[in-house]
Amino acid sequence: MAEAAKSDMFVWEGTDKSGKRVKGEMSGQSDALVKAVLRRQGVKPLKVKKKPKPLFGSGGGNAKITPKDITVFSRQLATMMSSGVPLVQAFEIVGRGHENPGMQDLILGVKADVEAGNSLTDALRKKPLQFNDLYCNLVEAGEQAGILEAILHKLATYMEKTEALKSKIKSALFYPAAVIVVAIIVVSILMIFVIPQFSDLFSNFGADLPALTQFLIDASDFFVKWWWAIFGVLGGVVFGALEAKKRSTAVQQFLDRAVLKAPVLGEVMEKGAIARFARTLETMFAAGTPLVEAMTSVAGACGNIVFYDATMKMRDDISTGTQLQASMRETGLFPNMVVQMVAIGEESGAIDAMLGKVADWYEQEVDDAVEALTSLLEPAIMAFLGVVIGGIVIGMYLPIFKMGAAV
Repeated sequence: MAEAAKSDMFVWEGTDKSGKRVKGEMSGQSDALVKAVLRRQGVKPLKVKKKPKPLFGSGGGNAKITPKDITVFSRQLATMMSSGVPLVQAFEIVGRGHENPGMQDLILGVKADVEAGNSLTDALRKKPLQFNDLYCNLVEAGEQAGILEAILHKLATYMEKTEALKSKIKSALFYPAAVIVVAIIVVSILMIFVIPQFSDLFSNFGADLPALTQFLIDASDFFVKWWWAIFGVLGGVVFGALEAKKRSTAVQQFLDRAVLKAPVLGEVMEKGAIARFARTLETMFAAGTPLVEAMTSVAGACGNIVFYDATMKMRDDISTGTQLQASMRETGLFPNMVVQMVAIGEESGAIDAMLGKVADWYEQEVDDAVEALTSLLEPAIMAFLGVVIGGIVIGMYLPIFKMGAAV
């Protein structure tokens, strides 16, 4: 029996029927055969070359899959299907072309389920960590209505906007957190290594030390002796708060309410939650999902338990016949402008368009609020660091100034 020809993995780049640049990987016996297969799939090959073999193991499915990976996958799949590539072949092209080994395994696993006769929705529901209820519900609506390509495009757009919004909110939190961490490290170094040197110098001073200097020396002695307990307590408090938030609804509600009431930062978080509420509901409305069913996914997408509880109450109210705008007004969480926009949408039958405008508006508001927060925090943090570090330096040099004056 003749031995089967050996296949290699090839990396390719090309353009689809719409002229959009696409790339991926494909196994084949030669680059000419790979080009021929790509042409049959509606892709014009521009570059095909053999993929070099890795020197070490790739790590397989252990590679972390991020929301950005799912977003890119959704956009690629929608683009391939819009170009006329069949669903299974689109999975093959996107999966083989992904740089993340874990994502490759995920996509090819979904492909195998679809090839076995399962619907795309059923295949995705087997991967709940990567594809949440909102994603699966929208794909199911697209499959039932025969508009899967359009739904995938909407999903990709929704996820891109949501991730961009999360990134902006994280950037607003990261800067002050990073500065506080650096300040703690600098003060710790001064307390442990620098101040004890001055303390030895002042031990033979022969006079009373200034109050600030004595306080800093006493604080340094305490810190050197108990630094492990101080950092242990701080770490325990942070870890305990995070765990309590995960496990206790009451703690989560307290923290989320406190964040919303925080000066400046609370405004950013509130506008972010409203933007996610409007964007998610707009996307599900546009996909034809019934309002009551959509509200569960919308609640989970808000990112704040206060808005989650309010949205779930709204769902219950709507199921008994209450209008969406009336239910939103009763929560007291939504500004009058948002409620009025939704009311106009309900009356005109264009609620998804109105929700889209609300989402656009509040996403821009988050942008502006993050800029304002950053410009406000920068001088405040610099002043704080100046007082803390400058106070320590002055406290250590006061006795030296006193000695100079005495001489």
